[in-house]
Amino acid sequence: MMQLPAQAAQPQAMTTTTAGPAITVPTPSATTGQWIPGGFPDTPEGALGQLKALDETVTASADPQVYAHGFRELAEPGAPNPGTTGWASLLTSLRSRAQLPVTGPVAGLSARYQVTHGQIKGATSQGRYVVVCVLGQFSAGINGRLVSAGVGDCQAMRWNGTRWQIASGALPATAPSAWPGSADAVKAGYRELREG
Repeated sequence: MMQLPAQAAQPQAMTTTTAGPAITVPTPSATTGQWIPGGFPDTPEGALGQLKALDETVTASADPQVYAHGFRELAEPGAPNPGTTGWASLLTSLRSRAQLPVTGPVAGLSARYQVTHGQIKGATSQGRYVVVCVLGQFSAGINGRLVSAGVGDCQAMRWNGTRWQIASGALPATAPSAWPGSADAVKAGYRELREG
């Protein structure tokens, strides 16, 4: 998978070129009474929608422990350790650099991850096992200081007959992180996502 320099994730100009047509991602059909929205169909686009829902939900606290809890909730037995993911590294680094507690709620800390782009890297087992990647803008702030960056995440997902789960086995290659809509994002193959 293509790797980009660190500066590619920083805010930058948008481009009018694309990596291909937009991908229509289904909306979740199961949202009531669930922490992480679910109910996505058994299609590669459904897997992409499930990863989008996971990442947007579990990064809202900018807490590596909350991220790990959500990751495990969606993972099948034998899935990678969430502590080895790019998100765990990013959230741990963010808190360390801001001199915040390693985990737990922090007064005034706000975070948001909004996925706008993605890609389907590949599928096997008649589309029941897919590697999908999302890309979005992650913003975190405390005491008037705000940082934003483009963050990518790739996961192997497996359809278990009723829902998408993070698949057992090794983590896929690290996702390229780029500012959404930038030339670097296009170069990495990210396409715009549309809900439908």
